[in-house]
Amino acid sequence: MARAVSRNIGNFLSLIKFSHTIFALPFALLGFFLATQDSGESLQWTTLIYVLLCMVFARSAAMAFNRYVDRDIDGDNPRTAVREIPAGVVSRRSARWFILFNCVAFVACAWLINPLCFYLSPVALAVVLGYSYTKRFTYFCHFVLGAGLALAPVGAYLAVTAQWAFLPILYGFIVLFWVAGFDIIYALQDEDFDRDHRLNSIPVRLGRVGALQLSRLLHISCGLLIAFAVYWQWQNYPESGLLTLLAGLAFIGLLIYQHRLVGPTDLSKVNLAFFTTNGVASLVFGLTCILDFYW
Repeated sequence: MARAVSRNIGNFLSLIKFSHTIFALPFALLGFFLATQDSGESLQWTTLIYVLLCMVFARSAAMAFNRYVDRDIDGDNPRTAVREIPAGVVSRRSARWFILFNCVAFVACAWLINPLCFYLSPVALAVVLGYSYTKRFTYFCHFVLGAGLALAPVGAYLAVTAQWAFLPILYGFIVLFWVAGFDIIYALQDEDFDRDHRLNSIPVRLGRVGALQLSRLLHISCGLLIAFAVYWQWQNYPESGLLTLLAGLAFIGLLIYQHRLVGPTDLSKVNLAFFTTNGVASLVFGLTCILDFYW
């Protein structure tokens, strides 16, 4: 019995690629600690737990919904046919219940945080769930994915202060450009399949060379925004110092590195560029900036 339960949990964690939560989570934590600094209050552990739960529930709902909506497409694609729903490891019915549970849990946690987060929770769900349909009608699907993850630092800041502020919104745009750029790289793997099945993506629209050029442009923009964000923190947060600068340089360096891994004629290191490099970049930047507040 215990082994069966453990296997089912593992199947659902694999379904939602739980490890990929690491992309946006450090930025959510950064938004939370920025808000703690701005509010002048002591660390709100209960709110932090609710923020983390919101991150987990929203992303789990979004990823499971994407896998559910794309189950037939994934089944036709040799690269994704082994995914849990088309492979029959997770049933469609179980996936639907899993999605519903995570949506309800996300809204409930938002309600426990404050009224503003509760009122905005359906909007957040609409963005992160709506992304799953975008490849069917727009080449800008990568930007919708970026917008979904960009909510992380903004939402975490609102959880503490219930007020809007410039810096978390700036970090939201950083996440938007960063995620859209690396998702374009990831989509290169399915360029031919997407074109044959009339699915939309930047690689389908621009080809490999054009897609990589746009991805580089987005990451250049991201790097410039990172530099401005570091400068802004220095000017407005006396706690920020050398560690924040090093965090920004590390993030920009890893953006450059992932573009050296992938070329129009060589996609063999896409997974290294997509998963490892971006996961490390997010962790190093977010956690180092937070550490700088308390160094």
